[in-house]
Amino acid sequence: MEKRHIEASVVWRALERPGLEHCRLFSDGLEGDVVVVVDGRPCAFRYRVRFDAAWRTQAVEVEGWLGREPYAISFAPNGLAGCTDADLGFTPSTNTLPIRRLNLAIGEEASVSAAWLRFPQLTLERLDQTYRRTGERTYRYTSATGFTGELEVDEHGLVVTYEGGWARE
Repeated sequence: MEKRHIEASVVWRALERPGLEHCRLFSDGLEGDVVVVVDGRPCAFRYRVRFDAAWRTQAVEVEGWLGREPYAISFAPNGLAGCTDADLGFTPSTNTLPIRRLNLAIGEEASVSAAWLRFPQLTLERLDQTYRRTGERTYRYTSATGFTGELEVDEHGLVVTYEGGWARE
């Protein structure tokens, strides 16, 4: 196992289903292990997201199990209709990248396009998203699916609470 400096580490609890995640933030990437139950099926995923110094996603790798079915995918967001970001639907970790890259002032908002790994379907689709900074560490997230939620983040841009999705333990 390669030795790298962890900038931050967090454990999240899923709010709408049984599940936990352990995520590590490095200077060049995010890595996480997610275990959740979906429709009675145990699911486990390990992911790695690599980004550059400007917080632009460069590469994504996901492997694991959806019930008894193995799953693996590798992709670069810019290979999907000009996307800048990746959004892994089974973790709040990937919200960190646009939040850090956009560096919005309170009251500002910006739109991004993400290569969205929809969960539990595990299909890769383009998803347009908007982030509006509403406070020192709060954001209103809206996606083209119609979902809107409040995000609270820590000093690293890692989610503390993701409305309807995840909460830090």
